[in-house]
Amino acid sequence: MTDCVTGARVRQPLVLVPGLSCDARLWEAQVAGIADVAAPHIGDTLTDDSLPAMAKRILADAPPRFALAGFSMGGYVAMEIWRQAPERVTRIAFLDTSAGADDADATHLRQAAITTARKRGYEAVLRGSLRRLVHPETPRPIAEAVVAMALEVGLETYARQQRAIMARPDSRPDLARIAVPALVVAGAQDQLTPPDRARDIARHIPKARLALIERCGHMAPMERPEELNVLLRDWLGA
Repeated sequence: MTDCVTGARVRQPLVLVPGLSCDARLWEAQVAGIADVAAPHIGDTLTDDSLPAMAKRILADAPPRFALAGFSMGGYVAMEIWRQAPERVTRIAFLDTSAGADDADATHLRQAAITTARKRGYEAVLRGSLRRLVHPETPRPIAEAVVAMALEVGLETYARQQRAIMARPDSRPDLARIAVPALVVAGAQDQLTPPDRARDIARHIPKARLALIERCGHMAPMERPEELNVLLRDWLGA
């Protein structure tokens, strides 16, 4: 985007919403890599116990109008932000997420994960799930950074966020109302939210762009930041 008077490039306000057990570290490569076209703000998902409350808090802290990108659980929060204040969202991106509600099996797995983390230790659960979180080719330091971030966020926040996710609604009926530029991204080898879930989101949004990142698991912002930044840059200029 360019200022029509000065010709200077205008940095768009961009709200980035982290996923389950993630904080601002998830977005470090995006904050640095697209700083010339975006003025990022990291949404707070660490304080509240429901997705609507997270969305309300983020809206209270956000600029009047902004581009919005949500990763994983942050995608669920982005859908809630859209429901609460669609007039404030200039464009929207959903990264490695899904639009449907949890079924009974998924809810059971989330509850079991909380119980296991309390009994066996949170770090053991995190390390046991790494092969589902990142692609086998992901460098070990990045995988370790994912674990370190989740441990810093902590077990109690993890449990609170999991319960918030279990209560989320089916957002697919709301997606058809999205008329701003929309981007849907998934790691081509994402095992937690497989590409079919991204395709499902894209099918429900008129004119959405769908992109799959090869050799990438669930943690696209950290695993394949350069590829993701190219996609975000194009979306911000749409």
